[in-house]
Amino acid sequence: QAAASSASSPAGGGRLYVCNHRTLLDPITVAAGLNKPVTAVTYSVSPVSELIAPIRTARLTRDRNEDRRRMEELLAHGDLVVCPEGTTCREPYLLRFSALFAELAGEVTPVALETRVDMFYGTSTMPSAKWMDPFYFMMNSRPEYRIEFLGRVVTAPAEGEVGGHGHSIQVANRVQRVLAEALQFKPTELTRK
Repeated sequence: QAAASSASSPAGGGRLYVCNHRTLLDPITVAAGLNKPVTAVTYSVSPVSELIAPIRTARLTRDRNEDRRRMEELLAHGDLVVCPEGTTCREPYLLRFSALFAELAGEVTPVALETRVDMFYGTSTMPSAKWMDPFYFMMNSRPEYRIEFLGRVVTAPAEGEVGGHGHSIQVANRVQRVLAEALQFKPTELTRK
């Protein structure tokens, strides 16, 4: 499935992959599924996590205009992975998606991710311990990651349709629903805060 979804990138830039967020390993799993390099955008990943990451990471600022500029620049040079939930979630729910990704490209590729563990979650709740999450996940006797590249979702406004922030929120909600259906998770209105 990965090959079909990543066969070609849009002219003049990379493809934007939008994932639900299970562990810090999500973007690495996407890169492995695609078998090509990607860049993952992060907000509050520790410097240790950035240092040991086997893929390129780019830190965002939480300033909407600056983050948009950075993501557009990264997307112009290659594939980009974003987890718009903003935080990991252990339960079968999807938190509300930040809509910024829907303003960056004419289409996005949703990626449904699910993990199964038998002893340790790879999602700590203490920021100072986040860098240990991948190690905890891998300490399970049979850690599993399921990854499914879904059909592309058009994000550009249709002819005669008004774009802007309202449109991007609708697109973000649509992508959240597509991922929820694929995973059989419940989409929520809850946000990271």
